[in-house]
Amino acid sequence: MCGIAGLINSDPQRDVALKRMLGALQHRGPDGEGIHHDEYATLGHRRLSIIDLAGGQQPLYNADRSLVLVCNGEIYNYRKLRQRLEQDGHRFLTNSDCEVILGLYERHGEQLLDHLRGMFAFALWDVKKRRLLAARDHLGQKPFFYSGGEQGFAFASEIKALRALDRRRPRMNLAALDQYLGLRLIDAPLTMYEDIHKLPPGHLLTLEAGGEPRIRRYWHLRQNPKLTGSEAQLLDELQARLQETLRLHMESDVPVGAFLSGGMDSSLLVAMLSRDLKVSKLPTFTMGLSYQRFDEAPAARAVAKLFGTEHHEQRVQPEIAAHLPDLVWALDEPSDPLSLCTWLLAKFTRQHVKVVIGGDGGDELFGGYDRYYGNLYAARYGRLPEGLRRKLLAPAMAMIPESGWYKSLGHQLRWLHHLSFHSGSARYAASLNYFYFDADKRQKLYTREVQERWPELDAEAAIRRPYEEAEGGELDRMLYADSLVRLPNHPVMITDRICMAHGLEARSPFMDHELASFAARLPAAMKVRGGTLRYIQRKLAARYLPSEILDRPKQGFSSALPYLLQAEYTRLYQTCLRRSLLVQDRVLERQAIGQLVDEHLAKRADHGNRLWLLINAEIWYRMSILGQSKEDLRRELVADAHDTRRAG
Repeated sequence: MCGIAGLINSDPQRDVALKRMLGALQHRGPDGEGIHHDEYATLGHRRLSIIDLAGGQQPLYNADRSLVLVCNGEIYNYRKLRQRLEQDGHRFLTNSDCEVILGLYERHGEQLLDHLRGMFAFALWDVKKRRLLAARDHLGQKPFFYSGGEQGFAFASEIKALRALDRRRPRMNLAALDQYLGLRLIDAPLTMYEDIHKLPPGHLLTLEAGGEPRIRRYWHLRQNPKLTGSEAQLLDELQARLQETLRLHMESDVPVGAFLSGGMDSSLLVAMLSRDLKVSKLPTFTMGLSYQRFDEAPAARAVAKLFGTEHHEQRVQPEIAAHLPDLVWALDEPSDPLSLCTWLLAKFTRQHVKVVIGGDGGDELFGGYDRYYGNLYAARYGRLPEGLRRKLLAPAMAMIPESGWYKSLGHQLRWLHHLSFHSGSARYAASLNYFYFDADKRQKLYTREVQERWPELDAEAAIRRPYEEAEGGELDRMLYADSLVRLPNHPVMITDRICMAHGLEARSPFMDHELASFAARLPAAMKVRGGTLRYIQRKLAARYLPSEILDRPKQGFSSALPYLLQAEYTRLYQTCLRRSLLVQDRVLERQAIGQLVDEHLAKRADHGNRLWLLINAEIWYRMSILGQSKEDLRRELVADAHDTRRAG
């Protein structure tokens, strides 16, 4: 796991600029730095040493140094690939897993990507052809950003490295802000900056010196043809495939630990590592909380005891104001409640290990979110006459309190009712943005100047497009859209940036693309059956876990933060929203924000998640567009919190 950066232009001093870029990525690779510099290209690498500790420094070269590679990630099947390439006569110079990319390129060109199994973002410079080949892994575990302009073509693992090239005030991308407010994510190729782009997962980029980048998709997640066989046969195959990917993910020259929340994903992975792979005293890590309803530490402790792990637990009292600038700095975009939880856990874990196994992807592979069966129920409810729903049922639901908790009965019924007036891809998009800002709410939030651009702003299109291009029934379409859009741009993005901010490599076995391909082709009934989510995964977990762990309700602390820490959020409303610079600069309307704050504080409506989005957009804007340092902003936020306490 590392950080990469590069410049392709004719400036002979570009190596000086690249040093600035690598300086911005030091947290991703605290163990070393390497640079290649020639007439047309400069490529750089910051190293977090995991495999081939002594000889795996990058950039990597082929035998005659006509190919140069910088890679961020791990190639899990590198031993098999290396053996095959050596049999064909290829000579390796290191024991690095990433060096197989050079050998594959010499034999297969762009088709090398058909052979890789891992998480990666790499850039390969062909010195003789003056040609760049860059790619991002199948499901987007590793990031790749790029830009063009006066400095030529530039790429990096994080946006902050590209921002180090240009000290001028950047311009905010309104389409990206619209997606963030509507969906709580920013989909490729957009970023929050107008001139910086994100390479989509499963895509490659080629660039001839002096030309324009060309991008194409090299991998598709297929839902069809569906797998056949009995339930027992499919269950056995899932078990075997997961055992295989776990063996690959444990490849490391340094100790590997595992996140353990006590939920199904992490508990199953720990169980299989301990029982099937015979990993003795696996280091496991849990964050304990003082909120009993959301404290997963007791469940994690029970799993750790059951499988004899070397368990580490840290109890924390979360606070928001002091951490928000760090989170926004790490993410390079507005943050999310999940990022705070990940920040605290990653910081603690890094004190013990460099590599950790996590459970990202389980929900999207096997159908783990309530909205999957909720959308199916909404379709049935929508068969009732529209007049009945609008004139009789809507007023009845309006009498049920909305405020207090985003999973309350009132919210669930209103959500179901709202979805019943949509269908297909529009319904799924509506199910995601109901708790944020749908199109009507966003339009009211924007100033007249922004509304003039309203026809080009369509946040929901990021979800509608993959839903409509997917094969199969409604569940397949929802899972496909989530795998392509929500997964890489929300939980996986947060895991990568936050863990790497602490120099910690996070690996996600569920996101192995071969396992994902198998899961996508499972019949829908093997994922969601009636009101049972993750049907086949639950059956597999039952082979390892007792019912008291398996049947434990999902607690989910991160989404509850705006409700649990209400006093601190109230202070942030004053600091960030009553004195909003997005309002001052004519992006958002003061009256619309004030109404949201007033209704929420008076408990007339629940805007907890919407206000979180606005707070973080404001903090990002102050830091990233206006240039306020995270230290200055932290002092302001914390000082306001203290002043409010004294006034109280």
